[in-house]
Amino acid sequence: MDTWQFWLVAMIGAVLTGAGKGGLPIVGALTVPVMSLAMSPALAAGLMLPVYVVSDMFGLYAYRKEFDRRVLWIACLGMSFGVALGWLTDKQIPENWVTVLVGVIAVAFSLNQLLRRAVVAAAKRAEVAPGVFWCTIAGFTSYVSHTGGPPYQVFTLPLGMKKAVFAGTSTIAFAYINALKLIPYWFVGRITLQSLETALYLMPVAAVSVFAGVWAVKRLPEKAFFTFVTWSLLVIGIDLVIKGLTGVEPLITLFSLL
Repeated sequence: MDTWQFWLVAMIGAVLTGAGKGGLPIVGALTVPVMSLAMSPALAAGLMLPVYVVSDMFGLYAYRKEFDRRVLWIACLGMSFGVALGWLTDKQIPENWVTVLVGVIAVAFSLNQLLRRAVVAAAKRAEVAPGVFWCTIAGFTSYVSHTGGPPYQVFTLPLGMKKAVFAGTSTIAFAYINALKLIPYWFVGRITLQSLETALYLMPVAAVSVFAGVWAVKRLPEKAFFTFVTWSLLVIGIDLVIKGLTGVEPLITLFSLL
């Protein structure tokens, strides 16, 4: 972890992490895949988790007044179950299976949203049962491969929240889940003293980048924001399906060619 190539990729990953925590969905999902250009995905996930947690703190400050309490407690309940399930089944379920599952869910849901929805959905009350179900999946997939976003968005996108509330609720929910994952990640060896030392250098970069994400969210029109989220979900879903089935990740291949 001492080559210039590693540090270049790591710094890019830190910027993506911070911008994602600032409310931009697709960039945050690219963090671990981009880091995988310089190390194994498992090592990348362990290295970046403490960076996520620190950048989460800045995201919590930025969105401290913009969140939906009901959606948040439902999400945290389901995610707790999901992380516990991930810890109990650690290394027993092939990661590529989970990757394909998350990708299929993301593609199916985003296509449904794009084909049937002409305007931003009207606000509706979050239901406990479907919320806990999807957020349990989000917690599990987040534990396994940091891909909790698509199942979480299946629950939250149809609720018709305002963009700032949507971004804020998402930021707080994933701040909770990332803090929760620190415990099992340490015990199973995904986080080490060496990875923590490296993460310290990346934390300031990610923290500053949070506010770049917040800036972008505030300036995107409401309809454009949710259209961006939905198309991002579709792109990430296709990427995950291809990655899970073939081991090739189109987004990273494209990134490496730029």
